[in-house]
Amino acid sequence: MKELNNTKFYFKDKTLFVDGFDVNGDVIFKSTGSANFHIKPIMQKGANLYGGENYDDPQNKYSLDLYNADRTLVGKTDARIDGHLIINKSINENLRIYNLDVGGDVRFDGSADLKYVFKVVHELKKIISKYKIIVTKSTVPVTTGDKIEKILLELKKKNLVDVVSNPEFLREGEAISDFSRPDRVIIGTNSKKANSKMKSLYMPIIKKNSRYFNTSRRGAELIKYASNAFLATKISFINELANLCEKTGVDIKDISQGMGSDQRIGERFLRAGPAYGGSCFPKDTRALIDTANQFKTDLTIVKSVISSNNNRKLLLTKRLEKILDGKLINKTVTFLGVTFKPNTDDMREASSIPMIKYLNKKKSNIRYYDPSGEKHEFKKLKNVKYYNDISSACLNSDLIVLHTEWNDFKLLNFKKIVKKSKFKIFDLRNIYSPTKMKKLKIDYFAIGR
Repeated sequence: MKELNNTKFYFKDKTLFVDGFDVNGDVIFKSTGSANFHIKPIMQKGANLYGGENYDDPQNKYSLDLYNADRTLVGKTDARIDGHLIINKSINENLRIYNLDVGGDVRFDGSADLKYVFKVVHELKKIISKYKIIVTKSTVPVTTGDKIEKILLELKKKNLVDVVSNPEFLREGEAISDFSRPDRVIIGTNSKKANSKMKSLYMPIIKKNSRYFNTSRRGAELIKYASNAFLATKISFINELANLCEKTGVDIKDISQGMGSDQRIGERFLRAGPAYGGSCFPKDTRALIDTANQFKTDLTIVKSVISSNNNRKLLLTKRLEKILDGKLINKTVTFLGVTFKPNTDDMREASSIPMIKYLNKKKSNIRYYDPSGEKHEFKKLKNVKYYNDISSACLNSDLIVLHTEWNDFKLLNFKKIVKKSKFKIFDLRNIYSPTKMKKLKIDYFAIGR
């Protein structure tokens, strides 16, 4: 059976959620002793916890079955819900490394809300009785590790705790492969003991040609924010160049390839399209600005990136309106894909949201289909309808908006599925060739082409 270290797990609405599990759906916790405990049964992310649960307990205590790796029952243990982390003595006392990955949020001013992190740390303080390494996997601002260490100061005096920053670099839709084969493992700690143990933990991954990089704790915390801000900058840069390409008659794909072939730049994140969205880039750029403000430093480039990205949403919405000659009332507009990227159901800060809301306000009839099955984001909006298949969604549409580059949308016969003599396509991902669309006599509009 495949063993996973640092598996993340949390309770929400009396359901056990799991991030990172093996192909058989079992969650494994590797202990320092002879037993490899796992919680059973978990068949998939978000699956209900069967057997041994006690939902009627007023103190939110749950009885969990513990099994050996060979499936033999070890016994039962109690788990208590606190924030998003299970605090469990029987499990945690068999682990030398606690993986601190809890739900965080972003305040209106862009600052990170760390209340769950610190709440869990206070609970850990109560149960730690021998040396432990506290690892933050969550994206947290610089000095968070310092604050965690301060809470555990009494334990620190007894040499019971080392606090480590170990940021993740996982892409949505690619999390398992990124976890198994990261291009680098970053460990932020000044403790030689903690660094040695973390390197030992990651050795199976390091042997797969992943670079192991030890830096200061603050350094590791900042690396994650700096990385995401830089990638957001690349996206905003190529999107602004796409605007210039549309004015000069240059194909943005040629620019992207020409720039990307320079090893100093690289081709990734140089595809023009909608504004960036999702769970990381928007919140992390804002949080980085907040950190800079706290340290009285002005990050003008990052501020410009945020502004450019916000403007991108407005620009594409106005361009969509222009494509329909400003006549949006009773027009049928179909969105193929609404998530911020393919292979995920994440709608956070997706460009489709302001576009669809604007069309809805202008009394257009909006249809959409997304392979993720996303049906809830627009359910409160009138004249916005989800369809279960591409053909039904596109039938007799005035405009097809290719918003997300799912593979399902790359080989479509639009004339066959639309069944209308005149319709338009707005390709936000440059999936199709303008030349081929012209030959098919389809009014086709792309990005930067």
